[in-house]
Amino acid sequence: MTAANKKFDLDLKYGQFREKQIHDIFSNKKIEVKTERDWWYKTGNIALEYECNGKPSGVNATESDYWIQILAKGNKNHCMLMFEVSELRKIVKKYKEQYTRMVGDGRRSKCVILPIRKLFECGN
Repeated sequence: MTAANKKFDLDLKYGQFREKQIHDIFSNKKIEVKTERDWWYKTGNIALEYECNGKPSGVNATESDYWIQILAKGNKNHCMLMFEVSELRKIVKKYKEQYTRMVGDGRRSKCVILPIRKLFECGN
């Protein structure tokens, strides 16, 4: 076996492991889906609601295992970001003091309005 073939075998196993993970998520887990329409594109931010009327909501209230945030432009999906809810809660907790804004009808919902680039910083 050549070094290139050995690397291919390792890459194949890694890829197959990830494929199984995704299959298991969509087969056996609860998923919540939220859609960002257009504002993400104009501002470079996503909104992660965590409280409404003084009670946990959104990320902090979901009973789902995974959260998918769709970034749409008009009626077309541009991409989908998928998070383990436990990890997304950590992101909200980390950034809520700096990035919380009151939004929605009557400005009753607390959301982390987070620059998308922050999602890709190491150490979230």
